[in-house]
Amino acid sequence: MNLRNVAIIAHVDHGKTTLVDRLLQQSGIYRENQRVVERVMDSNDLERERGITILAKATSVEWNGTRINIVDTPGHADFGGEVERILNMVDGALVLVDAAEGPLPQTKFVVSKALRMGLKPIVVINKVDRSDARPVQVVNEVFDLFAALDATDEQLDFPILYGSAKQGWMATALDGSHDDGMKPLFDLILNHVKPPVVEEGPFRLLGTILEANNYLGRIVTGRITSGSVKPNQPVKVLDHAGKLVESGRITKVLAFRGLERQPIEEAQAGDIVALAGLPNATVAHTICDPSVEKPLPAQPIDPPTLAMTFRVNDSPLAGTEGSKVTGRMIRDRLLREAEGNVALRVRESDEKDSMEVAGRGELQLGILIETMRREGFELSVSRPKVLLRKNDAGQLEEPIEEVVIDVDEEHSGVVVQKMSERKAEMTEMKPSGGGRVRLVFHAPTRGLIGYQGELLTDTRGTAIMNRLFHGYAPHKGAIQGRRNGVLISNDQGDAVAYALWNLEDRGPMMIEPGWKVYKGMIVGEHTRDNDLIVNVLKGKQLTNIRTTSKDEAVRLTPPIRMTLEKALAYIQDDELVEVTPKSIRLRKKLLDENERKKDERAREAAAEVA
Repeated sequence: MNLRNVAIIAHVDHGKTTLVDRLLQQSGIYRENQRVVERVMDSNDLERERGITILAKATSVEWNGTRINIVDTPGHADFGGEVERILNMVDGALVLVDAAEGPLPQTKFVVSKALRMGLKPIVVINKVDRSDARPVQVVNEVFDLFAALDATDEQLDFPILYGSAKQGWMATALDGSHDDGMKPLFDLILNHVKPPVVEEGPFRLLGTILEANNYLGRIVTGRITSGSVKPNQPVKVLDHAGKLVESGRITKVLAFRGLERQPIEEAQAGDIVALAGLPNATVAHTICDPSVEKPLPAQPIDPPTLAMTFRVNDSPLAGTEGSKVTGRMIRDRLLREAEGNVALRVRESDEKDSMEVAGRGELQLGILIETMRREGFELSVSRPKVLLRKNDAGQLEEPIEEVVIDVDEEHSGVVVQKMSERKAEMTEMKPSGGGRVRLVFHAPTRGLIGYQGELLTDTRGTAIMNRLFHGYAPHKGAIQGRRNGVLISNDQGDAVAYALWNLEDRGPMMIEPGWKVYKGMIVGEHTRDNDLIVNVLKGKQLTNIRTTSKDEAVRLTPPIRMTLEKALAYIQDDELVEVTPKSIRLRKKLLDENERKKDERAREAAAEVA
């Protein structure tokens, strides 16, 4: 059977997963009357809630006797580890661009990888039905982007389709007919994307996607470079240096047929398949015939830029809300995550009962914490810290990101001011239509921690920020952190409304009446720059004089709601976020006040010596 392997690459929210839905529907994968959930490829709860694709997934459709394997890739730079590997499996790419927003940083990120691998993209201008669509300018912007990324003349001569994935049609011209549905796209894939290149020789496959299955164990997905594979076939696994990892037998060969993965008796070179039966094989390993000595080349991966410490939850409320609380459970879960996600690096931390997890960005680490929390884990995590490095000259360097902010003109001044406070340099400022401005900065990663929420507040929710790893540059010096101190509980118990009401002039609260608190827990933000220990358990003194119930009713200002991302950005180095399946609490690392004072004195003494 004829084969085509394509990836769909685009920026977050430009419609990749919706496009896959339509391709599946119109190729006859679903029955006429079958009810199908929207964005069927985003199967994980967090993907559905956030409207983003986190994990790469493959599917396949049949069109005019040709099988088309389609890989839906993450558009977010934090999941770039997935994107790089997936592009190794395919021979063509659909570059999907929003007709109003145009190419954005993650489009640039993924397209640069695709062009470097020599893929010849098909450009699909999606959402042309939007009221603010500007498809002609967007095509020019895509061309400029390709040129800036050193595309070859052949890559610059890309075919273009216009359409609306949501409405289920594509056309070769802007004023083209809508009657053919997705047929123009199917035909273009068949004509423009080359069949997979098959090499001579025995069976070889490069592991690209990894997952764990309760019944089949570890499953490695990849494209067969040469030869064929059958169940029960003896194979060996080589790492990228050519060292033997393990020898074993394939227990199952699974191929993608629509949304299902079906066991097949034999898979040929060029097809994308999933293999079960190898307990140690992972991403970037070569699974091959026992006679093969040389591994397939694997793509290098951009380095992690942020690290956080995941520790056992040792607060007085530990174990009351979660079922997985021990250090061993947390360690095993993190090591399992690192096996399937090569953009994550997990190692034992210097502190007792803790692991250091390094990743590409706050979003990636935040999603890992949220996933663990939903699985029943309790843990406490530190403030994200940026991974610095020394160059050959011994100079300290830090990761720099390219930041693109689309904002209404009236708010551009405050954005420029806040970004310059965070040591960012503006490289471009241009109108982006509709009274909006596009600002481009090069900013240190550590200056961007926690800026997303502040940006939305400053611009009344109208700004869109996109970030992309740019490179390393000399350290830019100190950046002003949180200016306010915090209110810390002096005892354990349930918070009382009367006590909270009395403390309102000290600063906004983060808790509500009836919430459980403990000594050393952060209950609010101080209006000044120092920390203050407060009593949130103190009720009103009872007397034998009767009062009207009106005096007893306390009206409280609504508390600050702390989401996980907001909490991680808010805390300082001496604080932790306690995460449980039911709660997110902020606390001091050292719960005892005397211990905190001792630690502060020791730090000051060390700073003087230095």
